[in-house]
Amino acid sequence: MKAAIISDIHGNFQALESVMQDIEKNNCEKVLCLGDLALAGPQPGVVIDYIIQHPEWEIIQGNTDQLISDFNPEIFEYVKQMYPLMANALVDEISSMDVYQREFLGNLPPQMELNFEGVKVLLVHGSPRVNNEEILPGMLMDEINEMLADTDADVIFCGHTHIPCGYQTSTKQTIVNAGSVGRPMTPEPFACYVIADFNNGGVSFEHRFVDYDRDVAAYLLSQRDFEGAAEIAQILLNPAGKQYK
Repeated sequence: MKAAIISDIHGNFQALESVMQDIEKNNCEKVLCLGDLALAGPQPGVVIDYIIQHPEWEIIQGNTDQLISDFNPEIFEYVKQMYPLMANALVDEISSMDVYQREFLGNLPPQMELNFEGVKVLLVHGSPRVNNEEILPGMLMDEINEMLADTDADVIFCGHTHIPCGYQTSTKQTIVNAGSVGRPMTPEPFACYVIADFNNGGVSFEHRFVDYDRDVAAYLLSQRDFEGAAEIAQILLNPAGKQYK
């Protein structure tokens, strides 16, 4: 059974549409979504509405989904201190979304346990401990082991960093970062997702890199009505050195 794992769409419908075409081409039977559906992308409302129309997906909440659903002055000040441009985007996102879209984000579970052909799977956004903890390439195994200490899942899928990677621990647990569909932070700015092939208690993984119309996506984002939209749009074309998550 093939499952597609997608994460960090960030309102980029052009990227999502291209990824979904690739998922269909590869005959994936399930879609597992690790959150961050919106915030500072070209068409956040379009992405959320598209995902709402797919109730068969397994979806969890990302940290930006939580920021949008729980928005208050304290959250705004926190985001402003960390990423001022994202604070501007957050305010614009709140004003452009309807109540139903925000409720949908707020009702997503923070984590999810699943079982595919005898393989116990855990979906998280950041790490099993917290939704904004980073799993990055080149980390020490002691750090990874500590993050996974409280889960007995065979496979943990995560996102958040927008950088694909994976680790296998000494206890034979595997954690796979699916990268980002909508705002990749890789040298080549292709949309990224994972195909997991479950078969009789085993599983194999493939990171897929999908090209999409970045020029259209960047243009649509640059036209959004918040300060810094044009700067964030450039990340879609040249992500080098940028860390907006």
